[in-house]
Amino acid sequence: MNSSTALRLWALDAPTMDLAAGDLVVGAEGTITFPLPAFLIEHDRGLILFDTSFAPLLNDDPHAYFGDLADTLNIVTNPEQRIDRQLSTMGFRTEDVTHVVLSHTHCDHSGGLYLFPQAKFFVGPGEFNWAANPSAMQQHLMRDADLAPTSEFDWTTIETSEHDLLGDGSIQVLHTPGHTPGELSCLINLPSQSIVLTGDTVHLREGLDREVPDPHDWNPDIGRQSIQTLKRLRDERGARIWIGHDPEDWNEFGGPLVAQE
Repeated sequence: MNSSTALRLWALDAPTMDLAAGDLVVGAEGTITFPLPAFLIEHDRGLILFDTSFAPLLNDDPHAYFGDLADTLNIVTNPEQRIDRQLSTMGFRTEDVTHVVLSHTHCDHSGGLYLFPQAKFFVGPGEFNWAANPSAMQQHLMRDADLAPTSEFDWTTIETSEHDLLGDGSIQVLHTPGHTPGELSCLINLPSQSIVLTGDTVHLREGLDREVPDPHDWNPDIGRQSIQTLKRLRDERGARIWIGHDPEDWNEFGGPLVAQE
């Protein structure tokens, strides 16, 4: 296998919402405003999305999507944050996306899947079976309208703990279950650094530091083990961990539409 790197990594501009921190990390306190992003990876062999954020309907009209819950959650977004429009602003078409890695099936990660029917899709083991019958605590995070249009797409289930997406070592898809059975993270090797995108393996930096899961996780004990896996990647491979929902990480890594070389 030839060792290669991806060219660039972008965090796409994201809606935000407010939530009690204790709903994201056991024992956390206060209220937090956090981003709900997708990530775009440019490689000389393709254009890869890690997650797709919410369905564009949310960006166009949060109340049409969430009803009164949009006010309760203080959803802040605008139509320019639609994933298709962001790609266009960056000079890409939706048709240019060759691969989509879905961290898990919650609506803030799976909403834009339907926009990329030409792509190859990757999901973790057991994820779709779980999505068809989620726990009561996670039911509100599921939207059949996000997944149903993708049933005939080209899906590959990741059956190993680490999957070399393009066969050159540049992008490793990691099975890090706990939040859901098929939760995936992604290790991207860039020219000057390696970044781990966590999906919802961990939600806030506090959860990483204390090795504490989300109180609504499918399996908290397995979730804690997956958090430890991320920390080993950091310590043994020198990778930087980017927690997608953590507002401090969002600011540290440069915020929306900033490439990481």
